[in-house]
Amino acid sequence: MSFALATSFSAAGLFLGMLTLFEVGRRIGIARLACDPDGLNKGAGAVEAAIFGLLGLLLAFTFSGAGERFEGRRHLVADEANAIGTAYLRVDLLPADAQPQLRQLFGRYLDTRLQTYRDSSDSASTEARLAEATALQEQIWATAVSVSRRPEAPTPVAMLVLPAINQMIDITTTRDVADKTHPPTVIFALLAGLSLVSALLGGYVMCGTGVRSWFYMLIVAATMSITFFVILDLEFPRRGLIRVDAVDQTLIDLRNSMH
Repeated sequence: MSFALATSFSAAGLFLGMLTLFEVGRRIGIARLACDPDGLNKGAGAVEAAIFGLLGLLLAFTFSGAGERFEGRRHLVADEANAIGTAYLRVDLLPADAQPQLRQLFGRYLDTRLQTYRDSSDSASTEARLAEATALQEQIWATAVSVSRRPEAPTPVAMLVLPAINQMIDITTTRDVADKTHPPTVIFALLAGLSLVSALLGGYVMCGTGVRSWFYMLIVAATMSITFFVILDLEFPRRGLIRVDAVDQTLIDLRNSMH
């Protein structure tokens, strides 16, 4: 099952669950109202305030964190493009006879990096691409070190070329960690659970009305389920509907500029 379909089912399940618990809460309230008309809402206000306040706080932090991580991943793509571009340009400082081999390795490396995240749902393919990119990094580094040690190579070459290549290598680790950084699963479970509990309390409070407030229930359930869907999508921007693929154009443009 695709990630977008899985998140859609999760949001739909939350929507239906909230509607069901609105009804369950309403029936519990009606039963309580029949037994104790005067004590129905005693103390309910404090409980509602605590639950809804906690839900609002959790929503704010989760959504804000997902948005920040989404932007961070976009910036890291640009940082990687800059790092590769800088290292590639500094190849010009090396002896002329060594430049064609390094340029070819850079081209292969960038092609591999572009392919790595194009189908993140296929974990086996992604891992294979990452391993291939690591092997190319080792070749680029070994070649650059060897060339920098030549007697005819100017002394400052190693100080300029090698740090740039090192930065290019380091950014891949940073991107990999960023792509795997998500809130614990229990946070999403707690968010869904609090949404369901809030629906139960909402239905309980609405028991005093003669008819069901479908408009209220549908709006609240739809708002919460859509928000839950968007948070999940932001957390996995290579697999859902909200994506960072457009930023990859900076890497594509860099590859097209290589000769």
